[in-house]
Formats: sequence, structure tokens, C-alpha cells
Amino acid sequence: MEAKLDKNCFEPLKTEEEKNEIVRPSETYWQDAWRRLKENKVAMVSLFVLIALVLLCIVGPMVSKYDYYTNDLANGYLKPSKEHYFGTDNLGRDLYVRVLIGTRISLSVGIVAAAINFVIGCIYGGISGFYGGLTDNIMMRIVDIIYSIPTELYVILLMVVLKDKTGSGLLNIYIALGISYWVGMARIVRGQILTLKEQEFILAAKSVGAKNSRLIFKHLIPNCMGPIIITLTMSIPSAIFTESFLSFIGLGVNAPIASLGSLCSDSLQYYRQYPYTLFFPALMLCIMMLAFNLFGDGLRDALDPKMRK
Repeated sequence: MEAKLDKNCFEPLKTEEEKNEIVRPSETYWQDAWRRLKENKVAMVSLFVLIALVLLCIVGPMVSKYDYYTNDLANGYLKPSKEHYFGTDNLGRDLYVRVLIGTRISLSVGIVAAAINFVIGCIYGGISGFYGGLTDNIMMRIVDIIYSIPTELYVILLMVVLKDKTGSGLLNIYIALGISYWVGMARIVRGQILTLKEQEFILAAKSVGAKNSRLIFKHLIPNCMGPIIITLTMSIPSAIFTESFLSFIGLGVNAPIASLGSLCSDSLQYYRQYPYTLFFPALMLCIMMLAFNLFGDGLRDALDPKMRK
């Protein structure tokens, strides 16, 4: 049966009405997330602070006439001035350069830990969630065993073992954090993939003969990038704090390389007489941790579809 419609019931849109129509360009998921992130002023300020810290840590020691290792005992414990912005330590070393070197080490530890977290966590969690069944049970019980013991205890034990064999250094911190920091990421990726693998686009990929490896790395994990990026951003300050704690108790980098934790530890004996030796490295650590946490919160709000208004 044909529906007979009266043409008089319809009329073309007038030019004035066309101009009043609100036409919004279509946006992809990432474009929408970036737009929402830019609207979060706190997150954007935190991002600019982090960029400024990275640039300062790279350029600052290069343009300074002082280095982090040369001793000048005649100028020990000088107060902050135009010559030494943050003063000097007990051996006369410029504290400004040493704080920047320590910040550079902390940032490198956070980035390397996040990279290892991303690679191992995504692969492990992706395989566990995709295959399920007995494979998932065995792999997740291993994660539960690792997760049941505090991460700091793992890292301390690994650092002690590595120190006895190879000497404590930055590479040992990378190894210790990389071995134990991926379990949280694996759990998140596994939970996301358990949901996504039942979607229609996976069934369509299987129907055209896609292999399991392609399903995991080309279809499933890319669709989990929102929670993955949020987790990575939140794991960086945790890794930075762990490195600072290890350096504070003497299991961090070797002297004379500076770390924010070792600088705080070195200043404890005389911080009442020279409070600036503790203030500046502690302030830099607080600013860096706060910026990462605030940026991570903003990134979570931007990437979470449930936060859309």
C-alpha cells in the first residue's frame, strides 16, 4: 500500500531559518576528549607545568656554569643568591643544578615505569582476557599473588638483590619497577577486554578470518586506550614517589648523581640550620606529584564517556 501524502502539508525551509540552524561538526572520540580536556583549566595548567619542568630539567643544567658533581668546600652551605639560585650543599655543589638533575631522574623513572607498565600490562591482560577459561584463571592467580604483597616491599627486595650483584644505580631502579608495576594495568586491560570481546565488531573480524593476535592488538587493545592512558598517567607519580623513597633510604642512584629523595636525605642532618637544602627538593617533588595527579584527574574526566554532560 502506498501512503498518499498531501504536498501542502510540507513547505521548504526558508533562508532565515537555515541560518538559525545549529550545525555542529562531527568529532571523533579523541577530538572530543581533547576539547573536554582544554575546558578543564586545572588540568591544562598542570600540563603546562609538567612541560615547563621537562624543558627546565633538560635546558637548565646545560646553560648553567655549574655541574652537579664538582666539590667546592670553601663555598659550602651558601644561601640562595643570584650566583646560586638554591644555594649550595655541604660540599659546595650548586643545589639548583642538583635539584634539576634529581627532577630529571625522577621524570625518567616515571616515564620508563609507565612504558614498561604499558607493554607488559597490556600484553598480559590482553591475553588473559581474550582467551579466558583456564588460561585466565592461571594468569590472574599469578597477578593476585603478586598484588597481595605491597609493591614497595617487592621493589626494596629487588633493589637489595641487584645492589649486591651489580651495584645500585638507575638501571636497577628501572628493572625493579618494571618487574612489579604492571599488575594493576594487567587487571584493568583484562576487565576491559572481557567486555569488548563480546561486541559485534569482534564477531565481524572473526567472520573474515582475523587471527587471535590481530584481534587482541589491532581491535581490542586500541579500544581500551582511554582507561589505559588514565592508568599510565596515574602510575607515573606513584613510580616517582617510589624512586624518591628508595633514594631516601639509600637504595637509589649512586653518588654523586643527585635524586630528589637523596637530596632530602642528605639535608636531614642540618636542615634546621640550612632549611633551604630540604625545602627546594621537597618543593620540586610536591609540584611534580601534584601536577601529575591533577592532570590525571582531568584526563580521566575527559576520556570517561560517563562524565559527558
